[in-house]
Amino acid sequence: MSFTNLNLIQPILRAITEVGYVIPTPIQTEAIPSILEGKDLLGSAQTGTGKTAAFAIPILQQIAEGQKSNTIKALILTPTRELAAQISDNFKEYGKYLQIKTAVIFGGVSQKPQTNALSRGVDVLIATPGRLLDLINQKYIKLDFIKYFVLDEADHMLDMGFIHDVKKIINLLPDKRQNLMFSATMPYEITQLANKILTNPIRVAITPVTKTLDTINQSVFYVSKSNKLPLLTHLLKTEKIESALIFSRTKHGANKIAKTLNAANLKADAIHGNKSQTARTQALENFKSRKISILVATDIASRGIDIDELSHVINFDLPDVPETYIHRIGRTARAGHNGIAYSFCTSEERKLLRDIQKHIGQNIPSSNKNPFVEEVSEVTMTSEVKSPLQSIIQSRSRTKLSRPSSSRRGRIGPRR
Repeated sequence: MSFTNLNLIQPILRAITEVGYVIPTPIQTEAIPSILEGKDLLGSAQTGTGKTAAFAIPILQQIAEGQKSNTIKALILTPTRELAAQISDNFKEYGKYLQIKTAVIFGGVSQKPQTNALSRGVDVLIATPGRLLDLINQKYIKLDFIKYFVLDEADHMLDMGFIHDVKKIINLLPDKRQNLMFSATMPYEITQLANKILTNPIRVAITPVTKTLDTINQSVFYVSKSNKLPLLTHLLKTEKIESALIFSRTKHGANKIAKTLNAANLKADAIHGNKSQTARTQALENFKSRKISILVATDIASRGIDIDELSHVINFDLPDVPETYIHRIGRTARAGHNGIAYSFCTSEERKLLRDIQKHIGQNIPSSNKNPFVEEVSEVTMTSEVKSPLQSIIQSRSRTKLSRPSSSRRGRIGPRR
């Protein structure tokens, strides 16, 4: 299967060929034809699966083939500034040979350039919820003619407290539209939202997480809290680490890590919600261009970081939610590369590690590269091991959306 088999128009094929796309990813293979047929879609997709192209390409094609008008035709709603900017860049890449205007709006920066872009006319609008509602209230934006609505990273919308804003925006959309919803996980409230907005959707699930894990060399470092920073500095100086994305649980912690590493002559920067949009964008650009090799991030601020050749992910703090572990380490081992994931575990975090190991269905081996090792018994699973796919299936079986099926593609119930 190649992109030429997906009935795409020549200007889009030319653009994606120049980007370097040859073989569509599984979610692109399944989603693009269904979206071009006008169907609603629910995608279970994680970072690095190619989901942005899966919805951007068919939306661009439908707009290009539709009637011309000076109205916003597609709205892509996404939780963070970084992800909004990344999606905007992708739309511009895929649509470079089309006469389609794209604009991106998010908070943390002056609204003047954004309102100027809106005044010139926009076909595709990528937005974060807060700034979108702000500009709607100021009468800069009307959503009366939206034909295509994408709710991206719905579970992170919920995590960030945006779900009420999302519902307000949905209520402003015309009833007749195509809806595309993507969420890596399906908590109850997201399931309820999907039942409300999607009409007879196609459901597309990507390759199970086990295949992602197979290409990542994982290890855990048992260490006291006071030795985490010395251990991190030691690893970055002694290991061959070309680029590292380090996860901190808190914004303060991310700042402290970056400051300590820079004091040790290791070029690092931090991104989190308290930093200005300009500072976050600059840090990300410096990381992508290899001016710095270390980026420290909180989970929320890391959305939109899209690096094909990331050699290491380091969990300085273990995540509270086991599925977040998979999303984090999945940032490495992209585009056919292998990756390495290090996780630091204090005595207080052993339950978190046990939950992670149970979720991924395997024990993470203890590293032999730890000069600060804390003398503890290795954490292993104490209950029946579930594979990642079993965990996802069992979790989804408790929602209204789940129906037993042997295929990766199916329909769910009508709008309620």
